[in-house]
Amino acid sequence: MAHPDLWLFVAALVTVYLLPGPDMAMVVSTSAMGDEKDGLLVALGLAASRAFHVTLSAIGLAAAFKTHPVLFDMVRWVGAAYFVWIAWKIVRSGKGSASANKIEAHTGMAALQRGFLTNLVNPKAFMFCALLLPQFISVQAPLFPQYALLGSILVGIGFIFDVIFAVVADRFAKKFEGAKAVQKIAKAVFASVFLIAAIRLAVAGI
Repeated sequence: MAHPDLWLFVAALVTVYLLPGPDMAMVVSTSAMGDEKDGLLVALGLAASRAFHVTLSAIGLAAAFKTHPVLFDMVRWVGAAYFVWIAWKIVRSGKGSASANKIEAHTGMAALQRGFLTNLVNPKAFMFCALLLPQFISVQAPLFPQYALLGSILVGIGFIFDVIFAVVADRFAKKFEGAKAVQKIAKAVFASVFLIAAIRLAVAGI
């Protein structure tokens, strides 16, 4: 049986998902600069990555990160480089043909892959799963059902929030379509979020 304070687990998840970060920025920027469908595909990619993180946490990969810090550092630097690349793509998205840039940055499988990779290469997302889930696991009961339940809640709540972010971002983008000043500000904000995330990963300790 899962920890009786399940409401506390849900509250922690809601708080984390409401905080601005790379995941939220990817959903919002894709939906705002592309369209709602691609924002939803990013949300699906993020959900798949979170499920993967939960699985890794369940099999104890967090212990490997602690035992071999170089593994954590490798993922950390890859994540930082990826976030810098995403920021650069956002800044460059207004160059050249608008339709070409939309196809390059936001369509179909590319959106799904970006959602998956954005969460996957962020070791802090994995460590969040690895540190939070065990707090609500009872060692007196079978572990797999508990991880399955809590993992499903974690992925489900995150997906719901991401869908809301995608829909709202698409509505705002359509409302301000043609307002170049607003679009420039939005691009600057999205790029800054990824750059800050990259810096935080680059300077983070173990």
